[in-house]
Amino acid sequence: MLEARHLECTRGEKKLFRDLSFKLGRGQLLRVAGANGSGKTSLLRIMCGLLSPSAGELRWQGRPIRAEREEYSRNLVFIGHLNGLKDDLTALENLRFGAALGGVPADLDHALAGLDRFGIAHCAELPAKVLSQGQRRRVALARLALSPKVPLWILDEPFSALDVTAVAELERLLAAHIASGGMVVLTTHQEVQVVTHAVLRVDLDLHTAALLAA
Repeated sequence: MLEARHLECTRGEKKLFRDLSFKLGRGQLLRVAGANGSGKTSLLRIMCGLLSPSAGELRWQGRPIRAEREEYSRNLVFIGHLNGLKDDLTALENLRFGAALGGVPADLDHALAGLDRFGIAHCAELPAKVLSQGQRRRVALARLALSPKVPLWILDEPFSALDVTAVAELERLLAAHIASGGMVVLTTHQEVQVVTHAVLRVDLDLHTAALLAA
């Protein structure tokens, strides 16, 4: 269980949202919605432990994540909108390095299979700096194929820059993860077809509107 209790986020002089609470359990998907600038990426960074809320608390398995930071980090995969690739490493090296950092070491065969799921295995030995934005995105997302046992996936605009085939593969991965009891949090501006009935929604525009009206 991932639980947010009365979260508030302030960046600089601007308060993005306040009094945000939700619970996410096994086999559920949480979709974070809101206009640009409403705090979606900031919320995901708070949920990853990369940013501290200005008020409120995030709990994992009933305990504050600040008290269980290392244990919590081992239980999540975060893929941000910047992909997190190192330009001078190959696609394969980036995937294996990212997986190892997340505590999921991948041998050569499994890493190549992950790239192949997203149709990017032919670029395995190319440095990331020569890849297109769509190819870079697929390399980053291949980490999910290596992390089926990591319970919590947190994804910032994962469908951006993907072609139709890659979108379909990502939808299958998300559906399988949820069906096996995993949890997914994502932001997206696109209409997606993740096969699950356990969809929760947090709309930051509502919390922003309440803030402005206060």
